[in-house]
Amino acid sequence: MLSQSEATQIDLPKPNCGLDCDLVIVGGGIVGTTLAAALKDSGLKIILIEAQLPEIVEAKTQAYAFSPLSSRIYQGIGIWDKILPHIGKYEHISLTDADYPQQVKFANQDLPGEYLGYVAQHNVVITALHEYLANCQNVTWICPGEVINVTPEKKISTVEVKVQGQKQLITTRLVVGADGARSQIRNLSGIKTRGWKYWQSCVAFTIKHTAPQNNTAFERFWPTGPMGVLPLPGNRCQIVWTHPHAAAKALAELEESAFLAKLQTYTGGVLGDLELVSKRLVFPVQLMQCDRYIKSRLALVGDAAHCCHPVGGQGLNMGIRDAASLAQVIQTAQKKGQDLGTVKVLKRYESWRKIENLAILGFTDLLDRMFSNNWLPVVALRRLGLWMMSYLKPLRIFALRLMTGLLGRTPKLAQR
Repeated sequence: MLSQSEATQIDLPKPNCGLDCDLVIVGGGIVGTTLAAALKDSGLKIILIEAQLPEIVEAKTQAYAFSPLSSRIYQGIGIWDKILPHIGKYEHISLTDADYPQQVKFANQDLPGEYLGYVAQHNVVITALHEYLANCQNVTWICPGEVINVTPEKKISTVEVKVQGQKQLITTRLVVGADGARSQIRNLSGIKTRGWKYWQSCVAFTIKHTAPQNNTAFERFWPTGPMGVLPLPGNRCQIVWTHPHAAAKALAELEESAFLAKLQTYTGGVLGDLELVSKRLVFPVQLMQCDRYIKSRLALVGDAAHCCHPVGGQGLNMGIRDAASLAQVIQTAQKKGQDLGTVKVLKRYESWRKIENLAILGFTDLLDRMFSNNWLPVVALRRLGLWMMSYLKPLRIFALRLMTGLLGRTPKLAQR
C-alpha cells in the first residue's frame, strides 16, 4: 500500500537532460495501475501519475463486475489469489423482462471454469495492485500530481506536471491516458469523441439481504431501465438501478423505508428482507467512443477511450482488456527493438481493441434501447429473443461468451 510520503517523494532529472522514463501513465485507478502491473517485469521505466491521494483512491468502495477474462488477466499478473477471498462470485446469471415470467438462466456449466463472474469492491482490487507494485523498482508514483500539458515531439513526449505546487517536466517515449471519461490527456491531444448521453441515470448502492443463497447475478429489465444485482460477500449485493434522470434523483432521495419497499417490488422478493448498507450514488449514463485511441507518443485506455451503459457490467472489463492488450503490444515492440511510441506500433493496439470495444458498445446500447420501452412490437421481439435464448443453447452460449469477454482475442497475459 502506498503512503502519501512514499507517493510524493520523487527525484526527477532537470528538464532537457535526456529521457526520464519509457512510459508515463496518467491515471492511477484500476485500469492505469493494471497496465503498470502488467509491465512490472518488462524492464521499462514507468512513471504513474494520479491526481488524488493514495488513501482517497484506496478508500473507494463501489463494486464492479469482473468477467472470467478479467480474472485470468489478474491471474497472469499474479494478484488474483489475493483478490479472490475478498470478493463475490456467481455461478448463475438470470435475465428477466420486468414481471414477464420467461427467464433466461445461465449456469457455470455453460462455460469452462468455476464461476461465470465475480464482484469486487474498488478498494480490494486497487489495494492488491498497490501492494504488488510497492517494491517495484521500475515504477515511480507521482501522487498527487496534476498533468498540465503534454507536448509530443518526433522521438519523445514532454509531460508538464504540477507536484505540490511546483511544475516539473518529464520526458518519455509514450504517454498513456487512463484518466477516465473526462480525460485531460484526451482533451490535450485533441482527439475527438462520438456518442451520446442517455436519458437515464443510475442509482448505485449496496444492500444486505436474507436470501439463503447469494451466488446469482440478476439483470432485471424494466421500461424505465435495467437493474443489475451483483452478489458481494456477507450476503450483500451491489445494485445499479437505472431510471430517467428525474426519477433516478427522486429515487435516491426517497425515505429509506419507502425506497426499500420499492426495491422489494422491483426485485420480485427473491432476496428476502432488505437492508440498505451504503449511500445511494446517482450518476448519468453515456455512450462514447473516441475517433482514435492513439496518436504519435500517445495511447488511451479504459474510460478515456470509451464509455458504455452499465447494463451487463462491461465498462471496467473493457478497460482491463485494454490494459492487458496495450501491455502486450508494448512488450512485443520492446523485444523487437522497436520504438514503442510510434504510430506503427500503437496501431496494433488500436486495431485490436477499437473494433472489439465497438461491438460491446453496440451490444449494451441495443440491450438498453430494446428493453427500456413499452412499444408493443419491440416488447414482442425482445420476449421472443428471451424465449430463444432459453431453449437454444448455442445462442445462449454465444450471448454468454460475448458478455464475459471470451469472444474476442485473448491477451497472452490471460493465457498463462
